[in-house]
Amino acid sequence: MSLGASFDPDAVHAKYLAERDKRLVPGRADIRDLDHDERFARYRADPFTPMVERSPIEDEVDVVILGGGIAGILAGVELRKAGVDRFRIVDTAGGLGGTWYWNRYPGVMCDVESYIYLPMLEELDYIPKHRYAFGEEILAHLQAIGDRYRLDEGALFHTGVTRAAWDDEAGRWRIETDRGDRLSARYYVLAVGILNRLKLPVIEGMEDFAGHSFHSARWDYAYTGGGPGRPMTELGAKKVGLFGTGATGIQCVGPLADAAEHVYVFQRTPSAIGERGNRPTEPGFGSDFGPGWQRDRMDNFQAIMLGKQVAEDLIDDGWTHHYAVVQRPPRVAGESITDYLARAEKIDFEIMEHHRSRVAELVQDPAVAEVLKPYYRYLCKRPCFHDEYLLAFNRPNVTLVDCPAGIDRITERGPVVGGEQYDLDCLVYATGFEAELTPLYRRADHPVVGRDGVTLAERWADGASSLYGMMVRGFPNLFAMPAPGQQAVVTVNYTQLAVLGAHVVGGTIGQLAARGCPTFEVSAEAEAAWTEQIVSSFVDASALMSQCTPSRLNLEGHPELMNPRNGNYGRGLGDWFGYRDLLESWLAAGELEGLELR
Repeated sequence: MSLGASFDPDAVHAKYLAERDKRLVPGRADIRDLDHDERFARYRADPFTPMVERSPIEDEVDVVILGGGIAGILAGVELRKAGVDRFRIVDTAGGLGGTWYWNRYPGVMCDVESYIYLPMLEELDYIPKHRYAFGEEILAHLQAIGDRYRLDEGALFHTGVTRAAWDDEAGRWRIETDRGDRLSARYYVLAVGILNRLKLPVIEGMEDFAGHSFHSARWDYAYTGGGPGRPMTELGAKKVGLFGTGATGIQCVGPLADAAEHVYVFQRTPSAIGERGNRPTEPGFGSDFGPGWQRDRMDNFQAIMLGKQVAEDLIDDGWTHHYAVVQRPPRVAGESITDYLARAEKIDFEIMEHHRSRVAELVQDPAVAEVLKPYYRYLCKRPCFHDEYLLAFNRPNVTLVDCPAGIDRITERGPVVGGEQYDLDCLVYATGFEAELTPLYRRADHPVVGRDGVTLAERWADGASSLYGMMVRGFPNLFAMPAPGQQAVVTVNYTQLAVLGAHVVGGTIGQLAARGCPTFEVSAEAEAAWTEQIVSSFVDASALMSQCTPSRLNLEGHPELMNPRNGNYGRGLGDWFGYRDLLESWLAAGELEGLELR
C-alpha cells in the first residue's frame, strides 16, 4: 500500500497505527541478562585482544575514570591539561576506543559528519579521509589521542569495576574490580558512554541453534574470515541470518552479501534510510580554516538541529535537511498552535513520503520494496543514512524476511517465522545496545555507593537528581559525563557534549587541586534548584509518541513511562548553547557555586 503524494491525515493515522499495532506484542523489549545468564555470557567476550593475565593492583591515585571511549579519553586529556597526572582509566575492553573498539563489524562507519564527530582534529592536525569516517579510522584516531596524552599509562583494560564506595573518613573512593584490584581515588569519573550495554534479545530456543552465532559488537572474524575493511573469506558456502535493521544492521548487509552464499535479513521494523552521500575528503579541505574551526563547525550543526538561523549550512546532509526540520519546524508569524501542529505533521509526512519513494526507486521488486517502506513519523525511530543498503535487496543472494511481531522461535536449524523454518549456518545479532535513556547507574554496571551506604540506584529510584547533570548530592567527589536522561542536554553529535563534559571535569578537578583538594558535596539547595529547572521544562509528548512504532526512542511503545526528572535543560533536546554558556561561566568564575567544600 502506498499513501500517495496527497496528505490525508485520517488515512495516514490509520496506516501508521495499523503498522504500530503489528509490533506491539508482549515481550518485544525482553533482553538477556548477560551479567548472570552463563548460557549467553560468551556473547560479551572480547574477540579482538587476548586477555593478559596480571596480578591484582593496589594503588592510590587522584582520579579513576570508568570508560575508555570518547568521553573517558577526553576526560583524560583535560586532566593532563590541568596538570593532574595520577589517574587510571578502567575499561572492560582490551584498549581505548569505547564503542569504536567493540564495533568492528564489516561496513561500520559513523553517520555524523567525521569533521565534527572525530574529536580534537585541530590538536592532532588531522583531517579524516572520508566525509563519514569508517570505524577503523575512528578507532585509530582515538588511539592516537591516547598516545599523544599517554592515556594508556596505568590504564586497566579487560577490567570491570564491581563496586565503588565513598569512604567519608578518608575522603576517597574505594574501587574494586573483577580482577581483584583495589584502587583508592580522590575523584571518580563515570565516563561510561550512552550506548555501552550490549543488547541480546530473548528468543525462544536461541540456545539450541547448532550453527555459529555472535553479536555484531563482537564480530567473529575468526569464523567469517577477513577483518575490518577486508573481505570476509570464509562465508562462501554459508547461509547467514541477520537480526536487526537499525544503524548497525544496514551497514552489515552489503559486505555480508559480498561474501556469503545467501543472506536472510529478518526485519521487525524498517528504518527510514536517507542518502548518506559519502565521499573521500576533497584535497585541500581545511587548508583555509582558522583556529577554532571544528568548534565553529560543531556549533553550526547544533544550531541547525535546534532550529536556529545560520548564514550557511556547513554540513548540508540528511540530518540538517530532514531531522532538523521535523524536530523544529519553522514558525509562521500569527499561526495558532493547532495550525502549527497540523503543518508540522504535513512536513513530517512529506519527508517520510520522500523516504518511501526512495525505497520504491531503488528496490526492483515492488513486494520487497513495500516491506522496506517506513510507515511512521520520522522521529519515532532513529533515522539512518546509507547509500548501498536498499540496493542490496536487488541481489539474488539477499532475502528480506518480514517479521513485525518478531521471530517465532529458533531451532537447532535456525529461525522460524510464521511457521516457516530457515536453515542457516550462522546468526548475527545486530541488535545494538540498550537505549540512551538507560539510567546512569545501570550503564555504570556496578553499585556506586555514596554517603550513609546509599547507592546511586536508590538515590535515583524516582528519577535523576543532580547539579548540571554531572554531580549528585550524597556522592562527594563524583563526576558523571553528561548524557541523555541525566538532566543535561541531548546532541545528535555526542562528541560535542563529551567535549564540554570533559572540559568541566578537568577544569573543576584542576581548581580543586589548586585549593588543596578539598572534598566537594553538591548543596541541597543547588541540586533542588537544578532539578526544578529540568522538571519545569519537561514537555509530555507521550500522547504523540504512543502513536509511534515501538522503538528505543519511545521506550518500546511505552512513552508514558518517561520521567520529567530525567529530562533536559530546556525543552525538547534541550538548550545546548544555554547549557554550555552556563557551565563555561560557572567554571570561569572559579567559585564552584553550588558545591560545599570541606
